[in-house]
Amino acid sequence: MRRRSPIPPSPLPQRDGVDPVRVKLPREAAWATVRDHLVERLAAGPGVIDEMLDAGLIVDAEGRAVPHDMAYAAGMFVWFHRELPCEVPVPFALDVVYRDEHVVVADKPHFLATTPRGSHVAETALARLRRELGLPTLSAAHRLDRLTAGLLLFTVRTEERGAYQSLFRDRLVAKEYEAVARYDPALALPRTVRSRIVKERGVLAARQIEGEPNAVSDVELLEQRDDGLARYRLRPRTGQTHQLRVHMSALDVPILGDPLYPEVKGPVPTDDFRRPLQLLARALEFTDPVTGLAHRFRSGRVLQAWSSYEEWAGQAYGDQA
Repeated sequence: MRRRSPIPPSPLPQRDGVDPVRVKLPREAAWATVRDHLVERLAAGPGVIDEMLDAGLIVDAEGRAVPHDMAYAAGMFVWFHRELPCEVPVPFALDVVYRDEHVVVADKPHFLATTPRGSHVAETALARLRRELGLPTLSAAHRLDRLTAGLLLFTVRTEERGAYQSLFRDRLVAKEYEAVARYDPALALPRTVRSRIVKERGVLAARQIEGEPNAVSDVELLEQRDDGLARYRLRPRTGQTHQLRVHMSALDVPILGDPLYPEVKGPVPTDDFRRPLQLLARALEFTDPVTGLAHRFRSGRVLQAWSSYEEWAGQAYGDQA
C-alpha cells in the first residue's frame, strides 16, 4: 500500500479569508509541462493560465513563480489565488455565541453560505469569521445550507479539526432545528419520519425513493396559532442533504419560504433577501473531544414568519429580513 506524501504548507497567504487554490499534479504524466496540465485541467478560458504565469501568480511549494516551460513533475503541488467573483454582501450579522482556544460557535443568518463554493467565496461564514476574528486556521466542522440560519461549529486549530468533524460523522452531536409551516390538525405528532433520500449532482432538489431508509427525523409540534401557522421542533438523526425540508414536505407541511419543496421554483438569486426559509438550527449539544466539556448552545434568532408573519410575507424585492 503506497503511503501518501505529506501536503506541504501553502506558500501563499489567505486573501479576504479565502485559502489559495492548491493543485496536485497527478502521477499519470501525460503532459510535457506544468502549464499544459493546468490549461487542460482547469479549463479557465483562452489565455488565462498564460496570463497568470506571465504575472507570476502560480507558485510552487517554495513560493517560486512557475515558468511557462517548467517540466511536468508527477506529485508536485502548485498554488494560486482564484479571481474572486463579484459578490452581493449578505446584509445580516454573523454572531459569535461562544469562543475558546479550540472552537468558535457562530449563529449564521439566512442567505449566508457556510464555506467558499461556486459563486459564494468571500461572502461566506468561514471567510467572514477568519477576517473578523483574525483566525486564518479556522475551519468548519460541519455545514448548513445557505438558506438555513442557525448554529455552526468551527475549529480553531488545524490539528484538532478531525476530532470535531468526527463528532458529526459518528452522530455524537445532538442537533435541534426549528421550523415554521402551516398547521395541519390531521397530522399526528410527534412522529419519526424514515425514508430513503437521494440527491443527484447537478439537480437542485433531493427526492425520496423506495429502499432502505437512510434519513430519519423526529418531528414535534411546539405551538399552533389561530392564523393557521405552527412552530415545529425537528431533530435529525441522520444527515442527508435537505433531509428536514424533504420530510416536512412529505408530511404535507412544507417549511415556509422553501424554494425547492414541494415545488422547485429555482435557486434563490444571491441578491434576493425576501422571505427567508423558515428553518433554524436552534441547538447543538456535544461533549468536547479535546477538553471533555459538555457543551449546549442555543441560537438567539427568532424565525420572522412566527414573530411577524405579515412582515415576512409582504416583503418587496431588496427588503432586509
